[in-house]
Amino acid sequence: MSSSAGSSNAVSPPCIAIVDDDESVREALGNLLRSVGYEVRAFCSAEEFLDRPEGGAFSCLVTDIQMPGMGGLELQKRIVASDTRLPVILMTAFPRDHMRLQAEELGAAGFLTKPFDASRMIECVERALRPPA
Repeated sequence: MSSSAGSSNAVSPPCIAIVDDDESVREALGNLLRSVGYEVRAFCSAEEFLDRPEGGAFSCLVTDIQMPGMGGLELQKRIVASDTRLPVILMTAFPRDHMRLQAEELGAAGFLTKPFDASRMIECVERALRPPA
């Protein structure tokens, strides 16, 4: 018996989580990533992301560093501490060397300074999703 094109065996595209307190950033980034075939879920805070009911259904996390409440670096620390293998890409409009260093020490898959080129974000996500060599 052959499977049809609408088969439930179809592989879903990677789902990217976006965490940013700025709605316009969440919207623009979501539209960009959807335009290249990713599924996207957006969250307005690190706390909302951590409290989500569906658990670890994401292939990559893109988060802002500066947010009210928990920031992106603290969120990355929590993910690392939970032993979740989730690539994290951090974004900031106010880059500081100590932030970049901390992100790298925690194993960040990327560190982008806002505003950034759409192609840089896509390249960063693609690199984060590649299996380790």
